[in-house]
Amino acid sequence: MKKLLLALILTIAAASAVLYVFPATLMASIQLIGQTVAGLSSKQLEVADLSIHYYEGGPKDGETILMVHGFGADKDNWLQFARYFTKRYHVIALDLPGFGESSKPPASYDVGTQAERVAAFSQALGIKRLHIIGNSMGGHIAALYGARYPQQVASVALLDNAGIDAPQKSELYQRIEQGKPNPLVVNNAQQFEQLIDFVFYKAPVLPERLKHYMAEQAIANSTLNKQIFSQLRERYIPLEPELPKIEAPTLLLWGDHDRVLDVSSIKVMQPLLKQPSVVVMKDCGHVPMIERPEETARHYRAFLDKVARLEATKPSS
Repeated sequence: MKKLLLALILTIAAASAVLYVFPATLMASIQLIGQTVAGLSSKQLEVADLSIHYYEGGPKDGETILMVHGFGADKDNWLQFARYFTKRYHVIALDLPGFGESSKPPASYDVGTQAERVAAFSQALGIKRLHIIGNSMGGHIAALYGARYPQQVASVALLDNAGIDAPQKSELYQRIEQGKPNPLVVNNAQQFEQLIDFVFYKAPVLPERLKHYMAEQAIANSTLNKQIFSQLRERYIPLEPELPKIEAPTLLLWGDHDRVLDVSSIKVMQPLLKQPSVVVMKDCGHVPMIERPEETARHYRAFLDKVARLEATKPSS
C-alpha cells in the first residue's frame, strides 16, 4: 500500500512538472476540464470557405443559446458561464473568424460582416430561433443580429457591449483620443499584465507559467488584433439607430467598474429598446461572465425565465 501511494505521489509530481515545463499542455488540460464540467464538446464547421470552431452542449431539442465573445478573446471566455445552462439549453459558443481556432482570412472583421457570418453559421447548423448573448464587441454583433434578424431571435443579452456613444467616455477611449497605446492590444509581457488589470475589477489568480504563456499568445496575435481594431473603428456601425429594430426582450448587463466601455451606455440604450431589462453588477469589470460567472449566470437565467413567461402569455397564432 505504501509503495502504491508513493508511486501515485511521484506520478502526480511528474505530471505537474510536465505541465509546468509545457504550459500549452497545461492550458489544453484546463480547457478540457472546463469543457467537461460545462458539458461541452469541441466541434468545427465549414461555412462560406471559413473554418468555424465552436463548443456545443446540452439537449439538441432544447432552446438554443448562442454565445459571442469580444475583441481579442475566444470561445473559452464562456466556459465557466456555460456550465449553468447546458442541462436545460442547447448551448453554442463560437470562435469568430479572426479569433481562437477559427479561420483568419485576409478579409473584413467589422461587426457588420461578423454579424452576417454568425447568421450564416447559425443557418448552417439548422438553427431556426435562438437566444443570443454577446460581450463587448460580441455584444455589438449580437445587437446587430437581433436588429437584422428579429424573427430568428427569442432574446438578446448584451454584456458590456460596444457600439454606443456613451455619455461618459470610457478610460479606453480617453486613452485612444490622447494618443496613448491601446491597452487591448498586447506587444509585451508587461502590457499583458496591464490588460488583465484593465478588463477586470478583481482579476482571477493565474499560475505565473500559465500567465506567461497567455502573454506569448496575445503578443503573437498583436498584428492581427491591431488590424481588427482599426477596422472596428473605420467601419463602425452605431447601435443607436439599430436598437429600435430589436423586437425581442433585451438584457443590458454591465460591470459598474468597466474601464473599456462605460456603464453610462445603458442610459442611451434602455429608452431605445422595446423590451429592456437592466442589471448593473457592483464591483465588476468588463467581462462579468469570467470575473463572476455564477452571479452573471444567475442574472441571465432570471432574464431567460422572464422571457419564457412572456412567451407563455402570448396568444397562439
